[in-house]
Amino acid sequence: MRIGDAAAAAGTTPRALRFYEQRGLLPPPARSASGQREYGPGEVARVQVIRRLLAAGLTVEDLASRARRLDGLFADPPLRCSGDPGPETFAPVITARLAALDEEIARLTALRARLAQHVATGGADVLGEVG
Repeated sequence: MRIGDAAAAAGTTPRALRFYEQRGLLPPPARSASGQREYGPGEVARVQVIRRLLAAGLTVEDLASRARRLDGLFADPPLRCSGDPGPETFAPVITARLAALDEEIARLTALRARLAQHVATGGADVLGEVG
C-alpha cells in the first residue's frame, strides 16, 4: 500500500511515517517502479507499536536506541517486555525514562508549592527566590 493508505491504517500521517523512517524507527520501505514508498502489514503493525510506545511516555530517542527490538513487539505472538536489565532490552530505557519523569514531577511539585505560597501570601513574596 502507498504511504497515505499505510498512514491511515496505522492511525497517523504520511509525514509521521517519513519522520519515523528518518529517525531509524521504520526501515526504508520498498519502492515502486515510479519511486513511491510501498508499505505492507508489517510496517503498519510496527508504526502502531511505535505510536503506543510514544503514547506511553517513551521518546523517539528512546525508541531509536532500541529500534532493532521493535520487531519483536509486534511479532505473532508478541515478545513481552521483561524486567531483564540487559543492554539491548527496553528495561534500561524505561528505567531512565521513569527517573526523568520523577525529576520532572519533583520540579513541578516545587513549582506548585511556590505558586501556592505566592497565592497564600497575597503575592508578597513575588520577588523571592525563583528557580
